[in-house]
Amino acid sequence: MNTPAHLLIGAAAFGKKGRRGVIWAALAGALVPDMSLYLLAGGAMYLFGISPDVVFRELYYSDSWQAIFAIDNSFFVWGAILALALWRHSAASVAFAGAALLHLSLDFPLHHNDGRAHFWPISNWVFDSPFSYWNRNYGADWIGPIEAALTAAAAVRLWLLRPGWVLGIVAGLLLVAEFSVTSVWVFVFGR
Repeated sequence: MNTPAHLLIGAAAFGKKGRRGVIWAALAGALVPDMSLYLLAGGAMYLFGISPDVVFRELYYSDSWQAIFAIDNSFFVWGAILALALWRHSAASVAFAGAALLHLSLDFPLHHNDGRAHFWPISNWVFDSPFSYWNRNYGADWIGPIEAALTAAAAVRLWLLRPGWVLGIVAGLLLVAEFSVTSVWVFVFGR
């Protein structure tokens, strides 16, 4: 799924009415599994001038990048963080770890040929899903509208939590970003 969808769905699933800190924690947790990609790809392209083609066709699949992705996309790592959060009775920490785990659970079945080692450190196995959230050859034509509907429902749920005007604007911007990103994926990569 696209990152804006993860953020809205995670915040809607783990946000609590009147608890802005919990909503922010859920947004952060939903973002963290994608942060290494943004940092690595952004650094490679904007600091070192490496072409996006090399970044996403070569570096993305390199052992070093995949080793980093395995850590922040591990069900075991996030499960341990969630267990600690539950033990500490911290609503914000539960929202943070829960949103990250939800992110992984939604990504797992939707990455064809670009998945991550979700069971690290036990295994480096990567599930090659028959489905892709962005590639029309692997179901993006029907997955995209489902993702868009879930994201819109999550935005509505988040607004119903009455998070205040800042989080309301953030939710609106994420919804716009989700619809924009989905269109770009399908147009550029899905032909």
